[in-house]
Amino acid sequence: MKPIFVQLQCAPGKTYEVADAIYQTERVSELYSTSGDYDLLLKVYIEEGQDIGKFINDNIANIPGIVRSLTTLTFKAF
Repeated sequence: MKPIFVQLQCAPGKTYEVADAIYQTERVSELYSTSGDYDLLLKVYIEEGQDIGKFINDNIANIPGIVRSLTTLTFKAF
């Protein structure tokens, strides 16, 4: 399993609804509220070889209330 981080910018007033919808999918390992340009930060574990873009598109980005997302890939830890 490979961890990736996804930051989400939500429509005004929709952050809690988006967070609840993400929590209900049971697909994320960790979910945080953040300050700055993005409202939520999630940590997701993806199977090796799985298409990350398709996973995000099919399971996260299609949740109503999300305006923008930023995905950060991880590499071997030191």
